[in-house]
Parts: sequence; C-alpha cells; structure tokens
Amino acid sequence: MLLDIKNLSTKFLMRGKSVNAVRNVSLSIKSGETLGIVGESGSGKSVLSLSLLRLLPQPPAHIEGNAIFGSSDLIHCTDQEIRSIRGNKISMIFQDPLSSFNPYLRLSEQIIEPLIHHQQWKRTDALKIAIDILAQTGIKDPENRINAYPHQFSGGM
Repeated sequence: MLLDIKNLSTKFLMRGKSVNAVRNVSLSIKSGETLGIVGESGSGKSVLSLSLLRLLPQPPAHIEGNAIFGSSDLIHCTDQEIRSIRGNKISMIFQDPLSSFNPYLRLSEQIIEPLIHHQQWKRTDALKIAIDILAQTGIKDPENRINAYPHQFSGGM
C-alpha cells in the first residue's frame, strides 16, 4: 500500500466552535494507482491534501486520524520527518495557477530547486530533468523555454 488513510478529520476552531472541514475520510492508494478527488467548491478537497502534508497551521486546525505512507504516519510523525517527506516523496501542486510559480524567478530555478534540495542532485542534472519535464507536458522548445518567467507562458499551451 502506498498511502492508507483512516478516519482523517480536520476541524477548525472558529468563534469558539469546532467546524468540520474534513470528516472521517478513509481511503487507500496502491503503488501505480491514480486517484482523483472531486467535489463541490468548499467540500474539503484542498483541506484534505493540506492536512496530509501538515501544511495547515495548528491551531486553528486540528487534525485527527492516521495517514500511513511507507513506514510513517504523516499525521503523527515528527516535524523533521514530515519535512523530509514533503517535496522529496510527496509534492503538491496548488490549484491557483497565479500562485503556483513565483513570478520573479525563471521557471528553471523553480523546477530544479526541489531536485537539488531534496534529492541532492547536481544543478546540471536537475536542469536536464527540468527540460524533460517541460517536454513531457507538451511545451515546445523546452531547452529555451526553461529560462522563461511564468508570465511568458500562456494558459492555452
């Protein structure tokens, strides 16, 4: 099992009351399997993902349950352990495209940073991978486009 989530709940304390954002979610994902999480706006999809990576400030968020990834419980592991998992073994692409990339940094810097930081890759090797990532997404001329800024890409590419 790649990820096994049991009874995951995320509550927020608001005005002295506990508000459920995610309630008793249980699911399992096997290696090689793809899972899509769909729901209406405000149904808790993003809160679920942010809870798994412990990217919500606690408090006001209170996260309960278990999320076993490998030998680690993402909900209860140490801060150091979750930091070593984030970006190295699990990453998140945020849904707001305008905030996904820093507009002041070239795309190359933003794609290679986690490869250098988490994988200890050499800059030249990380850059080759970044170019390959652009090519795999269908971006034409990835060798040159890798040095572009985010605003130089159109949403219709």
